[in-house]
Formats: sequence, C-alpha cells, structure tokens
Amino acid sequence: MQFRTIVDIPKPGFTIEPLQKLLFVGSCFADNIGKRFQQEHFPVTVNPFGVMYNPVSVMHTISRVDEIPDCVFITLGTNHVYRLKETGEIVDNCQKRPQNLFAEEQLTMEECLSVLSQAVDMMTERNRGVQVVVTVSPIRYAKYGFHGSRLSKATLLLAASRLEQERSNVTYFPAYEIVLDELRDYRFYQPDMIHPSQQAVEYIWERLVELYLSDRARQFLKDWKPVKDALNHRPFNPDSEEYRIFLERTKEREQELLARYSRGLI
Repeated sequence: MQFRTIVDIPKPGFTIEPLQKLLFVGSCFADNIGKRFQQEHFPVTVNPFGVMYNPVSVMHTISRVDEIPDCVFITLGTNHVYRLKETGEIVDNCQKRPQNLFAEEQLTMEECLSVLSQAVDMMTERNRGVQVVVTVSPIRYAKYGFHGSRLSKATLLLAASRLEQERSNVTYFPAYEIVLDELRDYRFYQPDMIHPSQQAVEYIWERLVELYLSDRARQFLKDWKPVKDALNHRPFNPDSEEYRIFLERTKEREQELLARYSRGLI
C-alpha cells in the first residue's frame, strides 16, 4: 500500500557539477534553496538586489546582474505587482513609502510569460549555454485570501509551463507540487502555517540533488559532509591549543578537497 503520492519529475538534459557557479533569483524560497547550495560550498549568488516575488522584478534583477552562470534558478512567488502611480513603473520594493502612491495589479498569464521570456532571452544573449530552472514557490499568501493565493499560483504555473514549452533551455522543477501534493501535511509548515518548514526545505533539497546534480557532484557532497560537520563543531573550549590544531587540520582538509575537485579529479 502507498500512503502518499510521489511527484514524478522528468530528468533534465543537463547536470550541475561540483563547485559550479549558480544564480538564484526570486522569492524567499529561492533564498532557502540558494543558501543550502552555499552551505555545500557551491559559489552561489542569491538575490543580489533583494528578494523578488513577481516575474517583472525577477526580470529587473536579471538585467542588472554582472554575470550569467551556466545555471540559473528562478523562483516565482506571486503575479501581484505594485505600480508607482506617478511614473507607471512596476517597482521591486515600495521602500516603505505610503501605500496610496502605488496601485496594486495582477499580471495575466500572458504578461508573466512575456517578461519571463525577456529574462530568458537576456540570459541567453549573455551566455548561450545557460540552463534556466523555473520553480513556483510553495509559500502561500494569506493576505490575498487562500483562493486568491491559489489563483495567483495558477497564473504563474501556466506561465512557467508555456515558458518551458517555448524555450529549450528552460526546465520546470515542481517545488510547489512537492509541498502541496507529496508532503501535504501541516507538520511540514512552520508555526505560521504559511511557510514550509526546514524539514520540507531539506526534502526539496534532496529531490534537487537527486535530479540535477551529477554523480561527481553528489560524491563531492559526501566527501564534503565530514569536513563541513567538523567546521561547524562547537568545542567546549574554543581557545585551547587542541582545538586550534583540530581547526587548522580541518581547514587543510577543506582546501585539499576543493583543490581536488577544482582539478576535475575524484
């Protein structure tokens, strides 16, 4: 008997290698997963201009980043945008200015698709080998009402699906479906019952590793784990000579490991 449904995810046509540069742009869910990659020693850039929730703000970030790496993750949170009445510009952050200066709008599926396509085109022009992974954040937006939140997510899901169909270098990772259809329990949420728990984020991380990381990258994670655990160890006496020697040797192991994988050796 099966007591839960596992989300089936097609294997993408590329893999992520150890120590590969990555870019994460989007909602706070992008922050969570991007920081998880950072913990595993990947040179990751996460939301360099702040958290971006809607497709237009994501495009704004893409247009401003200095370098487009070979793999970019985009996490969409909402189709709601705020337009500055004075200029008509969609802003990324209201910067605590009075609410009456802005008009809240909802992007249509076609508008979401258009700006996401522009973002992908920008990246492809600067790095023809870029692979883009699009996700929809599983974080619910209670302020829209839960029906309104679902409608917003549905708009993003439709746009992401069309984008994947129209761009050969775009794949969709179903983080939203994993939380709602596979985990499907309030024990996988934080106490606010809105944000996924750390356990849920860790499970999504495991699915990402399984799907996107190469065999060599997964081996790197195994080799890195004991070194990472040693570096995170909190000694009873951090000023002792014994701990100083332990830390020095651990950092040597870290540098040897990074050098080994940087040279393409296992």
